[in-house]
Amino acid sequence: MNQVVLIGRLTKDPVVRYTTGQEPVAVARFSIVVERPIRTGSEKQTDFPNIVVFGRQAENCEQFLKKGRLVGISGRIQTGRYAKKEGDMVYITEVYANKVEFLDWENQQSEDNASSVEAVQERSF
Repeated sequence: MNQVVLIGRLTKDPVVRYTTGQEPVAVARFSIVVERPIRTGSEKQTDFPNIVVFGRQAENCEQFLKKGRLVGISGRIQTGRYAKKEGDMVYITEVYANKVEFLDWENQQSEDNASSVEAVQERSF
């Protein structure tokens, strides 16, 4: 079984690129910060997993997610490798998301609405 569920905050805005071919597919990449459970008397520790999202969901991530937003990720872990120019092998581990949930969606909407109202009020004077 290869399944992972994470909750964390984006460390930066998602970056979306499109595949080449007859039907380009959106691919979003971003990382989140996830806190590890704290043992009594120990320091807080965090992990920064890289997330990959495909298709319409990737486009939604680009449109609605920003650095600091809280998200829930459900997906699978996938490893890969590539060679650097010097010939050294680099090993990567990523979470390929099946589902991305925007957990502070309500806060985002109210913040966006508040800033829109403020902008309208400023323009009307």
